[in-house]
Amino acid sequence: MQTVPQNTPDPQSTATFEADSSKPDLNHAPASPHKAGGVRLWLRDLLVSAAASVFIITFLYQPVRVEGTSMLPRLEDRDRLFINKFVYHISAIERGDVVVFHYPRDPQKSYIKRVIALPGDRLRIDHGTVWLNGKRQIEKYVPEEYRDSRSMPEIVVPQDNYFVMGDHRSISSDSREFGLVERSLIYGKAVFVYWPTRDAGVVQ
Repeated sequence: MQTVPQNTPDPQSTATFEADSSKPDLNHAPASPHKAGGVRLWLRDLLVSAAASVFIITFLYQPVRVEGTSMLPRLEDRDRLFINKFVYHISAIERGDVVVFHYPRDPQKSYIKRVIALPGDRLRIDHGTVWLNGKRQIEKYVPEEYRDSRSMPEIVVPQDNYFVMGDHRSISSDSREFGLVERSLIYGKAVFVYWPTRDAGVVQ
């Protein structure tokens, strides 16, 4: 989206003239058509801006609040962030994406986790270490103090399903407990934290 600068006023339309003091005008001057036109343009721009804001929030971005600490250290409890609700209509979900989805056991709730495995991936967890398609994963987003020693036997992620986990592995309730997340339940990608300002920035 481009930011379109407002047009600069025409110097002629904003010029003012002093009245001839020798011949005072006792009649009221008629309303300037330029003033009425300026009001209409202002109202038009206001309506267009409001419509654009509604469109963006409704179809593209939605503000959400994080509740809980399972995505530490990047996302803290009560962080406010924008999620992109449109991106997965034009591009695929990728490993490492932080996604928002309806909780499989209660679709009225929403969870936010990181995608670890995609459909068709072979996944196992050995004492906290994730192995994907036979390769050990280096997960830089999981600090050493947030790791755990849980294990899980190998699975193959079925079509249209995803394996998700929280970055704070030792306290996260994720696919290790509630199972895989169906594609139809995933409705957004976390993109930017806007509040508080100390946490502001792109979600990676």
